[in-house]
This record gives sequence, structure tokens and C-alpha cells, in this order.
Amino acid sequence: MTEPFKIAGIEIRPGERKCIELPAAQLYTQTPMNIQVRVIRGTKPGPCIFVTAAIHGDEINGVEIIRRLLELPAVRHIHGTLITVPVVNVYGFISLSRYLPDRRDLNRSFPGSPKGSLASRLAHILMNEIVTKCDCGIDLHTGAVHRPNLPHVRVNLDAEGSENLGKAFNVPVILDSRLRDGSLREAASSFGIPVLVYEGGEALRFNELAARMGVRGIRRVMESLGMLHAPHQPKRKSILPVIAHSSIWTRAPKSGIVHPLKKLGDKVKEGEIIGLIVDPFGGPGGTPVKTEDDGIVIGKNNLPLVNEGDALFHIARFERIGIVESQLEEFMSLKERPRDHD
Repeated sequence: MTEPFKIAGIEIRPGERKCIELPAAQLYTQTPMNIQVRVIRGTKPGPCIFVTAAIHGDEINGVEIIRRLLELPAVRHIHGTLITVPVVNVYGFISLSRYLPDRRDLNRSFPGSPKGSLASRLAHILMNEIVTKCDCGIDLHTGAVHRPNLPHVRVNLDAEGSENLGKAFNVPVILDSRLRDGSLREAASSFGIPVLVYEGGEALRFNELAARMGVRGIRRVMESLGMLHAPHQPKRKSILPVIAHSSIWTRAPKSGIVHPLKKLGDKVKEGEIIGLIVDPFGGPGGTPVKTEDDGIVIGKNNLPLVNEGDALFHIARFERIGIVESQLEEFMSLKERPRDHD
């Protein structure tokens, strides 16, 4: 784009790189809180893409992904505009919490309102100042506390352009995920703006593999949009993403201590024993945890203390599970490259 481009009334000209503070509500102490936005606008026209992280304040892996992304020499020469919001939920981020002070989930509060709750007001600011000015977006997430996710992307395949974004990101698993009411994805979709959700790692933890694959995936999406030139280097390994059209959580059949027998990325078969729940006081035997379908483990609960009904293993279901298994083996064995070449 070459026409005037503004965020919060501040113009970003072609070739400029700016840090903009979006005013949010004050703390109880009257201390102002701002949402920091980093914008890079290329000298040449091209798409406008946003990358957001920490909509859930304790999901910090995305913050590191954006930090590394902005350090890449390649982004200094982009076509179009890159808008990054490393910490959307600043309140949850500083208190190590998923939620806002009003205990609302920001990712269930879109598109928001200027006169609603704190969550609704923040959602309104993000939608009006960032999202609606973009052609597409990438929203970075992790699993919850004690629940790491295998790096994968979630898209709504019914939304135009979403599947292409998912495939361009180039991780082994694409989960066809329905739009949730009040989510950023749903609100953006109402404006015809496709949003890809990247999941990897768990809350309050950095995960090196998930961070590297996140940076690499964003870069590949930008290359697919013509915002970046593919680097002239030995051919990079590409992964053939496979789409999972459904997923299911395997839950604890009883309370106790769980001993998992599977890890992230493992293949499972229907009826297979993937964990054992035992009596913490040394009772005889144990209760097996069995899968209900074939699939790949894309999420799991790392907390050994469980109540009956707790979610233990998140299983994505595929028609071509053998292909996914082989792609995951290659994916998990990728060695770290210098970050400038991610």
C-alpha cells in the first residue's frame, strides 16, 4: 500500500519502522497501560499482515517468536507492511495470568465495544486499530499451564485464504478448527480477513522448537504473500502438511496419579493403552487410559495428579496417518539453524 497509513493517529510512511503505544485502561493506581505495537512498512507496496501474541497473558512463547522475527535482517526489506503486537493482554502478562483483571478471556470478547467490559474495550481497540487494516493475520498461542501443544496450526477451512496460509506456514499438522464465538479469528472472519492460529509449547514456558518453527513459519507465510524474497541458500527442508478434520481429548477414567505412555507427536491406535492411572497410596494394579480413535498426539497434560474426567491427551485424527507420522519424524529431528536463516 502507498496511501497514508495510520495507527492511533500516527502515520507510518513507506520505509519507516515505528513503535506505537495504544492507550489501554489505567491500573487502579492511575498508572497508564499501553499496548505496544511494532510496525515495519516497506518502501514497496504489498500486503499488510498482523502478528499477535499473548492474547492470553501467560502464553509467552509467542512474545519470543515476535522478538526474533523483528531481529531478522530480511524484514528490513519487506514489500508491504508488517504489524506486530508482542503482548496484547498486558494485564495478564504482568500478572502471569491467562485472563484480564475482570477474569474475562480476551479471546472470547471480540469484536468488543468501546463501552463494554475491560476485555471488550481492549478487543475493540485491537480490532479497530490493527486487525481491520490488514489483509490477513497470524495469532500466536500455546497450550495451557501443564498442557504443552505439538507445534501445529489451526485454520477454518471454510474461510477463503485460510488453507493457503496454513500450508504456507509449513508445519506437519493443520487442524481444521471451527470458529469460536468471540474469538479474534471469528471477528476477523466477519471482515473477510483470514487468521491463522499457531499453537506450540505451553503457558509460562519457552519452547525452543516451537519458537524456531514459529519464526520460520511466519517468514514462509510472508514469502508466499510476496512480502519477502525466499533466501538464496541450499534448498530448505519442506514439510508436507496434512489436514486433520477433527480432534478429541482422551480423558481420565478415574482419579489418581497418571503415568503417560505416549509423548507429543506419537501415533496412537484405537483402543491402545496410552497411560495408566494408579492409586497414590499404593493400591493394587492401575486403570488403563485407552484411546477412542487412531491419531497423533498434539497435546497432553503433564500434571500427574488428575481427577476423573480431566483431559489427558489431545488426539488429532487423520485419513493418512502414515504420512503424518513420517513427516513428524523429520520435523522433530530438525536441527537449529542460525536464526537469520530461520
